[in-house]
Amino acid sequence: MKLSTKGRYGLRAVVDLALNGEKEAVALSSVAERQGISISYLEQLIAKLKKAGIVNSIRGAQGGYILAKKPEEISVGDILRALEGDLNPVDCAELEGSNNSCVGANLCVTKYVWMRISDSINNTVDTMLLSELINEGRRIADDTAIEGKEPRIKPTCGQ
Repeated sequence: MKLSTKGRYGLRAVVDLALNGEKEAVALSSVAERQGISISYLEQLIAKLKKAGIVNSIRGAQGGYILAKKPEEISVGDILRALEGDLNPVDCAELEGSNNSCVGANLCVTKYVWMRISDSINNTVDTMLLSELINEGRRIADDTAIEGKEPRIKPTCGQ
């Protein structure tokens, strides 16, 4: 399964907000600059995250975006589903739990493969919390500072 740029960039943006927005709202322009994401694309992603209740906006001179909940209450699955929709590896009526039945469902052997992959993916992202990513980001920043490098966190893997 491959995530689109919506999921990858959106997750990076939420991690950035969490790391940089503990004390005050974060301007999207600063997130865009740190993460190398265009501001217009970032606005689209943040709108989806806001609709899902993951981020809140604050108006005014000191405005910007903050997390809507504590990082311990936001799973990676929450973020990815807000941006990508379901995380099923294939289109399959059995996985989607829809009322549409598949003509060959009774004879389909591969549906068990897709179900196990789907369960594994969903379990992984649902048990991984934003707070874990924040802790990892801080650890990386501390290690980088010890090495004498600029301690900026830029989660850019998976571009």
